Amino acid sequence: MEFKAGPLLERITYPPDLRKLKESELKQVCDELRRFIIEVVSVNGGHFGASLGVVELTVALHYVFNTPEDLLVWDVGHQAYGHKILTGRRKIFHTNRIYKGISGFPKRSESEYDTFGVGHSSTSVSAALGMAVASRHNKAKNRQHIAVIGDGAMTAGMAFEALNHAGVENTNLLVVLNDNCMSIDPNVGALKEYLTDITTSHTYNKIKDETWKLLGKVSKFGPNAQEIAAKIENSIKGVLLKQSNLFESLRFRYFGPIDGHDVNHLVKVLRDLKDIPGPKILHCITVKGKGFKASEEGDATLWHAPGVQFDKITGELFKKKTDIPRPPKYQDVFGHTLLELAGKNEKIMGVTPAMPTGSSMNILMKSMPDRAFDVGIAEQHAVTFSAGLATQGLIPFCNIYSSFMQRAYDQVIHDVALQKLHVVFCLDRAGVAGVDGPTHHGAYDLAYMRCIPNMIISAPMNEEELRNLMYTAQAGDTGPFCIRYPRGEGVMTEWRTPMQAIEPGKGRKIQDGEEIAILSLGHVGNYAVSACRDLSGEGLCPAHYDMRFVKPLDAGLLHEVFKKFSKIVTVEDGCIMGGFGSAIAEFMIDNGYAASIKRLGIPDRIIEHGEQPQLHRECGYDKDAIINAVREFASSPVTA
Repeated sequence: MEFKAGPLLERITYPPDLRKLKESELKQVCDELRRFIIEVVSVNGGHFGASLGVVELTVALHYVFNTPEDLLVWDVGHQAYGHKILTGRRKIFHTNRIYKGISGFPKRSESEYDTFGVGHSSTSVSAALGMAVASRHNKAKNRQHIAVIGDGAMTAGMAFEALNHAGVENTNLLVVLNDNCMSIDPNVGALKEYLTDITTSHTYNKIKDETWKLLGKVSKFGPNAQEIAAKIENSIKGVLLKQSNLFESLRFRYFGPIDGHDVNHLVKVLRDLKDIPGPKILHCITVKGKGFKASEEGDATLWHAPGVQFDKITGELFKKKTDIPRPPKYQDVFGHTLLELAGKNEKIMGVTPAMPTGSSMNILMKSMPDRAFDVGIAEQHAVTFSAGLATQGLIPFCNIYSSFMQRAYDQVIHDVALQKLHVVFCLDRAGVAGVDGPTHHGAYDLAYMRCIPNMIISAPMNEEELRNLMYTAQAGDTGPFCIRYPRGEGVMTEWRTPMQAIEPGKGRKIQDGEEIAILSLGHVGNYAVSACRDLSGEGLCPAHYDMRFVKPLDAGLLHEVFKKFSKIVTVEDGCIMGGFGSAIAEFMIDNGYAASIKRLGIPDRIIEHGEQPQLHRECGYDKDAIINAVREFASSPVTA
């Protein structure tokens, strides 16, 4: 499908083309850019509200700064669609997040304008500061460095660490705070209240225009610019009083808040800020989903990334209609089951770092708001906060996406496992996560969790097993207990089954067989079931075991397997380096067995974006890959 740009946008291939336009034409560019984003995303999907909210800011930044010589870093990257369109990728933007197409996030290998690869939040200030210090070292005095960070991303500890460091470095660093009171879900915490205080201060807004008039004159003062800037700085300090203390105490010059949708004013302000030395922060107020009525006036969380096609005028979502009941998403099974368990066990608490809707923790939050906590984009805090709850006899279910849990690895080891605290880690989006790509794939959790002492690690093959594992995890003092499950649907439409305890480390035999055994972990076991069904038509009958746990392993079941089978296929939705297959091979060696083992899983390379079935096929652990592995084994002699 061809997507047409407006007449001005059509003239822009790269930012130098944009800079040839008159300032009076920028508003039209913004309108055309916004319409183009709406048109493409309404058909092809992707992140939506965030990019619409920064259209004017994106245009102004590329118009004022000499990108890519000036280095522009986008935090997270949800908001970078306009940036991609203006930096040489308009004609291929329709491939955004499509298998083998361009990435949905800034990516250094994709464009020189993508100065830093992103996907996890709160990295922009650190990265931009590193670039700024490098420029100082390399004597690139006139190079500018801009970090665009949202108020949601600003809640992470890493952002504050970077601000704390940046305040003592004399660099050309501008932090643009894009404040729309949202990340994916509404923002929470004291920082949100602090920013709200600034934006609603009557005293501040009363003299804001006068202050900005003075700022607008800075560039005309030449050598006296620093003196004028100091006057502005003192003026703002006097007006904001305690509100200014946060950024001022970190030695940043604070400017704002200003309207992030007035492109001409943004251009004027950004030009003036270029002449002010040292670290600066510009506070812009924006609306997530700006210019699309359904997003502005509707559910901003839904319009973060609608996930389905929609009418580009009305916003009507075109959901697939079917009379066939669909299995629920694993995250929804988690959410409803957690509420069910919490109703029976008053010790259960829920914790999530800024993903209540994505993890379905919002189900517990709605019914029991005093027992569920959104702690903001702060995975490290989420884990140690959960550990604190556990020291007092509570049972926290700490739900963090697998790839985001990587950010809290020290806390898992030091604050939970070392003290053998009863924290239940629920790792959503385990395995390949789909079109979000490599920054979001949960490829490594089996490997990085199974080397931690005191940790139980499990993966359900279906919704019933997820419920049973959650039931097991909250019963008794097990110490840390990890349950990992994939993004998307399960396989059971009738999933509200009575919950039963599963002995930790206990697997199950799905079917007996001959010569070859398939050992699977988690949801991909359903591929193995389907493969066994197809293989039976060829006269091949491999055994299939759903191991359920990678730690502890079911030693009894594995002794049975290695005594009977000389050819073994392991299947996992995780990295094969150090993962489930490696654990099986280690068991074989440690117990003196000899067998041929073929491990299927995520290979030792970065996996790009695509739909999950496409990536399972590419990585070689879908149904066809299992069938081929069994066929090859069946036709080959034992080599062990």
